[in-house]
Amino acid sequence: MKTYIKNLNYFFITLLVFFSGCKKDNPDEVEEIRDLSEQTIADNSALIQYLETHFYNYDDFEKNPDKYPIEITLDTIAEDNANKTPLIDQVTKKTIELINGDDKINVDLYYLVSRQGRGVSPSVADSTFVTYKGILLNGVKFDEKVYPVWFDLISVVRGFREVLPELSDGTFSIRADGTFDFKDYGQGILFIPSSLGYYSNNTGSIPAYSPLIFSVSLYLVNQSDHDLDGILSIDEDVNKDNNPLNDDTDNDGIYNLFDTDDDGDGILTSNEYDQNDDGIPDDSDNDGIPDYLDSDQ
Repeated sequence: MKTYIKNLNYFFITLLVFFSGCKKDNPDEVEEIRDLSEQTIADNSALIQYLETHFYNYDDFEKNPDKYPIEITLDTIAEDNANKTPLIDQVTKKTIELINGDDKINVDLYYLVSRQGRGVSPSVADSTFVTYKGILLNGVKFDEKVYPVWFDLISVVRGFREVLPELSDGTFSIRADGTFDFKDYGQGILFIPSSLGYYSNNTGSIPAYSPLIFSVSLYLVNQSDHDLDGILSIDEDVNKDNNPLNDDTDNDGIYNLFDTDDDGDGILTSNEYDQNDDGIPDDSDNDGIPDYLDSDQ
């Protein structure tokens, strides 16, 4: 009996020491966000390494220019594929300026157009009818739409929004069974650094600070007027920096493309924009500021 109690006491002491030595997780502890400049360098290095060691099935597109659909596939340059042209020799670089406190940081993304498309190109504020597949640099798929869906570009990650205008949409016909047959549409691949994706946020199966790769097909484009004020959303980009999400004339916290009274004067933008229908925004006091953006005209 004494032996049993002695062993039992030893067991509890051992458990106490074990749990005391374990580090406790603090649910309130917030991980410090990485420095944008440093993360930009790390992301670009990772993207360049991927582009130098991978290729896409360009042969399929070159041999079958009028065949639709052709799925974009990516693979490693190795063994039977050792002589393939690396992506780094085919992509175009696009530089986006980001504001980080008082600093301006240039961030590079890369894209490849496998088919331009023969229709119209969207703006960064338009709606697009697309299929796509998203993967991480390790090849893990995090999202895919095999049937076309409408994407409001103003609502997606900035890297996606910045590249879609490089493609054009196509044409379609309706088959006898009522389904759509799309042709002549644009296709491409997007290589996006984390700062133009989800950056420090863990989103679904996407870890924080993950560069993203999207292969996308663009079928249709619809010009958007989000607030239905008669002004296309892209034309509400007052400072013309191709980013309508930093234009808020009356500083009410609502971007102009969502604001039915852009200048906050109590008169709807639709009632101030172009009352004489001459296609030119009205400027009653001739101060060079259109009435719909001028609260004291």
